[in-house]
Amino acid sequence: MFAKLARTGLLIAAIGVAGCNDSSMKDFAPQANKPLPDKILAGMKAKGMTRTSPVMARIFKEEGKLEIWKAKTNGRYDLVASYDICKWSGKLGPKFTEGDRQAPEGFYTVRPAQMNPRSNYHLSFNIGYPNAYDRANGRTGSHLMVHGACSSSGCYSMTDAQIEQIYAFGRDAFQGGQTEFQIQAFPFRMTAANMARYRKDPNYEFWKMLKVGYDNFEITKVPPKVDVCEKRYVFNQVAPDGATFDPASACPATTQPDSLKSAFNAYQSTYEAAFSGAVKASVPAPKPTIAGIKEASIVSEWSKKRARGERVPIEPPSFNADGSVTETARMGRIDSPAGRKMAALDAEKAAKQKAEEQRLAAIEAAKAAKEAAKAQALAETAKINSLAEEGDAMAAAEAPVATATIASPPEAAPANADQSRVTKLKNKLLGMFGG
Repeated sequence: MFAKLARTGLLIAAIGVAGCNDSSMKDFAPQANKPLPDKILAGMKAKGMTRTSPVMARIFKEEGKLEIWKAKTNGRYDLVASYDICKWSGKLGPKFTEGDRQAPEGFYTVRPAQMNPRSNYHLSFNIGYPNAYDRANGRTGSHLMVHGACSSSGCYSMTDAQIEQIYAFGRDAFQGGQTEFQIQAFPFRMTAANMARYRKDPNYEFWKMLKVGYDNFEITKVPPKVDVCEKRYVFNQVAPDGATFDPASACPATTQPDSLKSAFNAYQSTYEAAFSGAVKASVPAPKPTIAGIKEASIVSEWSKKRARGERVPIEPPSFNADGSVTETARMGRIDSPAGRKMAALDAEKAAKQKAEEQRLAAIEAAKAAKEAAKAQALAETAKINSLAEEGDAMAAAEAPVATATIASPPEAAPANADQSRVTKLKNKLLGMFGG
């Protein structure tokens, strides 16, 4: 049933088949020409696929997976490769504005001209953001890619070895005649359990809309036909002759094959029963999600300052449920020409400030040394004076008391012993005879 639908083209309008545009495919860089590994080619052959059959990609943020699906000979797609995403930036939820660092969610189209064999990130392809839905809802941004180098500021980044294979899948499909391939980006696998986990999230209505496209692929295993009207996605809808889908206008009256309607309704019945059970079950806590345009605007302003080379928190700010904003304390700059220029100015200013601080410190040190020397001199002078006063006091205390006794004059010392005896004898004789 579904193979017939696929062959009639009712469900694969998003994938055109025509001649390859040589101008967009020539002159590949060496890494863009690497063939797929033999193991993958063997697996494809076993599933009824050719190397150049049409391709499609799916991305799941929370699980960190990028899947490659290829068409089999019956028109239905099957999984051929799954890669761990090396890095994606932002939180769960769509991209709102330039600079919000959000990796997009939605249904996008990749054409040969979007493939870049000489990317600064080894290899890359632009996913086509903003698409008609994004533009209708005023969402902005550019250069959103799947690329190598494991570095992301809003893209889905893979290792170089991974992007070589992913790039080869697209390259080979284009060489086989596919003119565009679909890439579906989801916040998580849109199972009943996961939808129940995020049922209170502000992005839930957007995710419910994406889930319709997700379910259509799960049912048919064919990339859904994607249109936009009334500023929302619609999937696998057929407009009457002459009617078109205008992203900003009312949706035209549409129809779907009865077989698809019936299959979708049965799928939904099973899903709703599983969802009810999941609501009551114990599940892991939801991961952080973007809080709409308010948080996107805050992060965008942070990105602008960062791009100008200003010092900003290392991590982008986060908008909390109560309306407050959380910022990390650690500051830094982006390594860019603007950042390096601002950093040089900061370094020059810091050097001048340090030199001035050192000059003032030297003046203060000299002043302090002078004051210390003066204080020491004063202390030494005071000590000397104190010692002098103490010495005077002690001398005064030890001096003898004066008396009225007149001391006899000291006798002169005789020149020698004989002269002394003659003197004494003469004095005695004089005394005796009154002389």
